[in-house]
Amino acid sequence: MQVSAAAPVFGADPFWVAIAIFALAYLLIIADRINRSIIALLGAGALIASGVLSQEEAIRGIDFNTIALLTGMMVLVGIARRTGMFEFLAVWSAKKARAQPWAILAMLSLVTAVVSAFLDNVTTVLLIAPVTLAIARRLEAPPYPFLFAEVFASNIGGTATLIGDPPNIIIGSAAQLSFNDFVVALTPVIVVVMAVQLLATHLIWGRHMRASAEDRARVMALDERGLIVDRPLMYASLTVIGAVIAVFVFAGPLNLQPGTIAILGAAVLMLLHNIEHHRDREKQTLRVTETFAEVDWITIFFFLGLFVIVHAIDVAGVLDLAAKRLIASTGGDPAATAIAILWGSAVLSAIVDNIPFVAAMIPLIRELAPHLGGPEHVMPLWWALSLGACLGGNGTLIGASANLTVAGIAERSGVEFRFLTYTKHAFGLMLISVAICHVYLLLRYL
Repeated sequence: MQVSAAAPVFGADPFWVAIAIFALAYLLIIADRINRSIIALLGAGALIASGVLSQEEAIRGIDFNTIALLTGMMVLVGIARRTGMFEFLAVWSAKKARAQPWAILAMLSLVTAVVSAFLDNVTTVLLIAPVTLAIARRLEAPPYPFLFAEVFASNIGGTATLIGDPPNIIIGSAAQLSFNDFVVALTPVIVVVMAVQLLATHLIWGRHMRASAEDRARVMALDERGLIVDRPLMYASLTVIGAVIAVFVFAGPLNLQPGTIAILGAAVLMLLHNIEHHRDREKQTLRVTETFAEVDWITIFFFLGLFVIVHAIDVAGVLDLAAKRLIASTGGDPAATAIAILWGSAVLSAIVDNIPFVAAMIPLIRELAPHLGGPEHVMPLWWALSLGACLGGNGTLIGASANLTVAGIAERSGVEFRFLTYTKHAFGLMLISVAICHVYLLLRYL
């Protein structure tokens, strides 16, 4: 593939310049010493400045549908979280479990998985984990098993839908896959994976958990309704989020992209949040500023830079070469290629952040299409990438953003959440979940 930009500075080969900048950026992201958004933007700027990409070509490499979908969902969740409904849900779950530690472990895991399927999984654990710690303290139960189970559940639940996990958002936009495509293809196996996960956490921790009658009474005495601090806003949030999800389902007949749906939903909820202050422009400005402050701009700008970096190695011909090498290693067999992507994605996503990994794999899979005999043979590769990257993120503490988020909350509360302690249980459980997906892909698609 030819580069459409000017020749790189000093006459260097665009192929090697793109590889060098990509590799350096990836190593710096893994090292996690400098904020990843800074690294991504520096890498993108260096590729343009060096002449590997023109500015116009770099902009063409940015997937604005993904950016819009992420931003819109962040605004929706940012407003909804102010109502207290997530805290309500956590306490309600604990009371429905009759304050039995083993039952709470299962209930909070299920709630986390379901919520993470429809909202950002990082936000889900960010809201549920602090309430979990409070419940564990009242029960005088060790909090680590609850937090571990919620980490796993958030990444498993997020795998089931288009909007549940950033890797799926990127894959869906790149491959033109709808919300329904993800639900039909991935939810069946995710239900099985979640059931196995619940059984595993019960066998490892749940069956040994006990709480005294007095401790259970303290949890049952919690007033979950008092945690709702803004009922009108909660009803408005639930209505708009429900409508957004419904439109996702019918996006095909409506000819709408997920990014448009999310941004429109965010705008409607912002209007409802501010309509009562239609005469007070200063109050509106303050609320809108607070809402936009809820958006994770670090992630948004990280994606912007990352899309440019990955586009550069694609334009330079790096991914075409990698695709040919992969096809040679698997003999061009679609089944062997899909399984290689599944396991390779799982293991690598446990070691490095799964977002940049998926962004780099997407154009590689596109390059594989002509070698596999048609689009019907490429579809299992998208599902293999999604399952491997999302579930593989459970393997280590650095595999997914939700893992590090919970670890940070735990450590600030005096609960040890160490890398080796987590990995000791997590990596094996991750391999079991990927093995289930291996069987599922073979039976259904290959």
